[in-house]
Amino acid sequence: QVQLRESGGGLVQAGGSLGLSCAASGRTIRSYVMGWFRQAPGKEREFVAAISWRGTGTQYADSVKGRFTISRDNPNNTVFLQMNVLKPEDTAVYYCAADSGGYYSTSPLDYEYWGQGTQVTVSS
Repeated sequence: QVQLRESGGGLVQAGGSLGLSCAASGRTIRSYVMGWFRQAPGKEREFVAAISWRGTGTQYADSVKGRFTISRDNPNNTVFLQMNVLKPEDTAVYYCAADSGGYYSTSPLDYEYWGQGTQVTVSS
């Protein structure tokens, strides 16, 4: 029902900032919990952040809390992840995901729709 495509990845120095966007098509994301996940080489996909259906609630992994901000623009079918004070350990492919369930989840297994991913590389 939803197609997702991330953009905005790139190479930044440690301490820098980068903003990611996730554009949705096929159906409005208004009724979906939206999440960001990341996967580094040799590691399993991990939760980064999630935002409620209406954008009034957010949840973050401890590793990014205070540095990353998730937001959404439902009229434009877009989700954002603003990443500040980036660290080399933030290097990963970042994925946007949509969940039609009624609650937040930190598990990628609970998200039905996924984007193709965008690479974020943070140099030391």
